[in-house]
Amino acid sequence: MSKTNMIVCLLMLVYLPATGQGVADNIWPSSIWEQVMPEQVGMDADLLKKARDYALIGDGSGRITRHGRLVIQWGDQKHRYDLKSSTKAIGVTAVGLALKDGKIKSIQDRAKKYHSSLGVPPQSNAETGWLDKITLFHLATQTAGFDKNGGYTELLFEPGTKWSYSDGGPNWLAECVTLAYGQDLNTLMFERVFRTIGISPSDLTWRNNSYRPKEINGIIRREFGSGISSNVDAMARIGYLYLRHGRWRNEQIIPASFVDMARTVPEAIKGLPVVRKESYFDASNHYGLLWWNNADGTMKNVPRDTYWSWGLYDSLIIVMPSLDIVAARAGKSFNKARNSDYKAIEPFIEPIVLSVREKK
Repeated sequence: MSKTNMIVCLLMLVYLPATGQGVADNIWPSSIWEQVMPEQVGMDADLLKKARDYALIGDGSGRITRHGRLVIQWGDQKHRYDLKSSTKAIGVTAVGLALKDGKIKSIQDRAKKYHSSLGVPPQSNAETGWLDKITLFHLATQTAGFDKNGGYTELLFEPGTKWSYSDGGPNWLAECVTLAYGQDLNTLMFERVFRTIGISPSDLTWRNNSYRPKEINGIIRREFGSGISSNVDAMARIGYLYLRHGRWRNEQIIPASFVDMARTVPEAIKGLPVVRKESYFDASNHYGLLWWNNADGTMKNVPRDTYWSWGLYDSLIIVMPSLDIVAARAGKSFNKARNSDYKAIEPFIEPIVLSVREKK
């Protein structure tokens, strides 16, 4: 190498960003995350503490990462919290896996292709004539029409015509995936996803179905509506899998195209009338495949590509692709109204965004 070329190479090394997103694409946590000071990844420590302090209104635990490195954490990092509806966003990962494996051909497939007794009981659902129209997409976007409860609930409307928050619909989706694999989803997810990204049974548990018989066709029946308990480390790892578009190290665990579907608002649900609008507001304009998002800019100072899981007690797995950030928080509610008003979680999310001083 000539002296000139050597000087050029040295200058490139000196000025190469230490924490840029391109570099971070190759950073993966082992059993622990590399921890850095916020300033090392272009973040303001005081604003991160502001986010933490708001989260601690509900006690609990949390952690925030940028560029694959841990910048702040609080609370008991090993304690497992009941995540309630954050289970939906974690569970739908199994749908992505099924698409990759060819167990499900398309998210637009009719759900009865995978589950012949879909929606029954109650028998009144069969009498509507709507069951044959329900697709996996409807079940994953809260547009299938099932009422809220996670058990055997009635259909409220023709699929695809309204948006209605439900545990029952996602639970039918969980059964479709269970039957497609002929396997307990808990076993499947640990074998194919959780262990690969560093999550052990001591970090995350998935209880049996609480609303329906414990087995379906002799297989343990799980829920997507609720049921997972997890520590915040496991939550952050799931968020990081999504941040990296379904890839972990050199393995594409779920398709990148599925992650894009999950994190964005499908055209088919934008603007649909929302059932119980007093609790769910404009949900059809900021909901993907069982993940919430800020696509409509409801939170003005938060990037529109931000998306998150959201469960009762305000369990949150927050992914911010444009800022290369993942945040996880669990504990008690700071949303006392227990609705989907973004104003309850904005004081946690916004300071994280504003803490970013260097975009890359």
